[in-house]
Amino acid sequence: MRMTNHVVRKRLFISLLLGLLLFGALLARLGYVQLVRGPWLQEKAEELWTRDIPFEGTRGRILDRNGKVMAYNISAPSVLAIPAQIKNPKATAQALAQALMAPEDKIYQLITKRELIVRITPYGRKLSDERAKTVHNLRLPGIAIAEDNKRHYPMGRMAAHILGFAGIDNQGLAGLELVYDKSLQGKRGYVSFSANAKGERLPGSADQYTPPVDGLDLELTLDKSIQSYIEREMDQAMARFQADNIMAIAMDPKTGEILGMGSRPTFHPNEFRKANPLVYNRNLPIWRTYEPGSTFKIITLAAALEEKKVHLGSYFFDPGFINVSGVRLRCWKRGGHGPETFLKVVENSCNPGFVKMGQRLGEEKLFSYIRKFGFGAKTGIDLNGEAKGILFTPEQAGPVEVATTSFGQGVSVTPIQQVAAVAAAVNGGKLMQPQLQKAWINPDTHKIVEENKPHFKRQVISESTSKKVRIALESVVARGTGRKAFLDGYRVGGKTGTAQKVGPDGRYMKNNHIVSFIGFAPADDPRLVVYVAVDNPKALQFGGVVAAPIVKDILRDSLRHLRVPPRKKQISPKNSPTETPIVTTPNLIGSNIDEIRNSLENTELQVRGKGNKVISQAPKPGQRVKKGTPIRIYLGDK
Repeated sequence: MRMTNHVVRKRLFISLLLGLLLFGALLARLGYVQLVRGPWLQEKAEELWTRDIPFEGTRGRILDRNGKVMAYNISAPSVLAIPAQIKNPKATAQALAQALMAPEDKIYQLITKRELIVRITPYGRKLSDERAKTVHNLRLPGIAIAEDNKRHYPMGRMAAHILGFAGIDNQGLAGLELVYDKSLQGKRGYVSFSANAKGERLPGSADQYTPPVDGLDLELTLDKSIQSYIEREMDQAMARFQADNIMAIAMDPKTGEILGMGSRPTFHPNEFRKANPLVYNRNLPIWRTYEPGSTFKIITLAAALEEKKVHLGSYFFDPGFINVSGVRLRCWKRGGHGPETFLKVVENSCNPGFVKMGQRLGEEKLFSYIRKFGFGAKTGIDLNGEAKGILFTPEQAGPVEVATTSFGQGVSVTPIQQVAAVAAAVNGGKLMQPQLQKAWINPDTHKIVEENKPHFKRQVISESTSKKVRIALESVVARGTGRKAFLDGYRVGGKTGTAQKVGPDGRYMKNNHIVSFIGFAPADDPRLVVYVAVDNPKALQFGGVVAAPIVKDILRDSLRHLRVPPRKKQISPKNSPTETPIVTTPNLIGSNIDEIRNSLENTELQVRGKGNKVISQAPKPGQRVKKGTPIRIYLGDK
């Protein structure tokens, strides 16, 4: 069939049109790829040929409340391998193994991996500067030294359970290092370079550096000095009493800030891998639960006074026992204390007297106050692993359970719960949340980024009731079972505790107690609450004998450190027949030596110097000392 010119022209036109449309589509696609998708494709291409060598940000320091460094980073470079750039794997493995003192075959396996970048783990991680320099001087192709660091705890074992520790990858693994890991860690930085598909560096390409972001510094409520007093006393007590363990806490009762806390046994955070995991995983002051014993009587007393079920001056007769639903509950003193005021009930830690308080309150009121004081629930302290203890349920709480709970038996609590509750009983009735974090600080500007202010939970008892509790507990220390915690001039209040431990069979163990003392000072305006519990001390098993002197020493040094002025007035101490009485040193300055010898014939005088008049003396006038303490006098003519 013969085609006309018209048909040919028509077909050519259609072909041309189709060609133009196809070309236009290709042009449009090209423009779309170049102009619209170009940046995205460029980014993906760069990802393919870009290699990153990571740099860790500096982990934030941990400081005490006065800026003393308790944890920081020290330089510890790490070795990286870029397998594609290694020219001679066997020779490289041999040289690197020798420098790192590592097995050659292990190094060879690492540097021949089909990966872009390989960390030489563990042999090349966190090296000393000297060893890193040795590796660097080898100038091995494909082997790089990356700036790295490791955590260091300059105070050794101090506050180990609180601080915890960080792992090899700069991650928190325990304690506050774990709780606040995200804020402490910061962000990684990188050195980026361009490489081909084999991982070989592209000639003429420039490296790009993305700086790491350092973590924030964490300021704690801890006071390094008070923490050191606690650590010292725990070490001495462990050596003296050979106890199974010891727990201690010091807290500001007005704010809930933990000023010191620790336990034994302990570990060294710099060498945590050598420690028993059961030791560093159990922070005993917040994890351990046990029957508190007589320290719990403070809660019963506070509730009974608040509800006006007893008055400190009203009387109670103690025959040495009290019968509850056919069960005889005994007083520690055989034959009882006879007629005594409820103040004496507290001083003497008389179980029948506290049972009577619990009975007058009744099951509902008693357990209501126990829960208001924070027992049966976590305190909310910023540490992992806190226990909440065990209380009787309403179905379990019969007359006997109410009675035993009144004097601290049959319930299970933690040390931190007791400290928070007693702080509320003596600070005006305010239950505060215990806290360790005080503030976050910018490491560059040293300015506070975020401040953690004290958290008030609830009002448990009135200020007037709290004052009565303070008076009663000060009397316990001055005249009752807590006399070994008496501090002249500082008005210490407190309560002893001696609790039997429950064995695996559910029965009370013989000659195995947790002895404790919780004290506070000054009693008129408490600045510090200190709790110490000693688990199974050998030979001595009484809280007033074992734990009270420990609390006394911690309070004495801590109050002086905090510059709390001594009080001029306090309850006069009552000494037991076996204790030496406390007397006041007379003022001998200006007196004639012969007059002194006549008036103080029963006092040992140590005379220094020449002359007839006393110009100075030690101890100073008005100082309270044990009777029989020698007085040193210095003589002169003026």
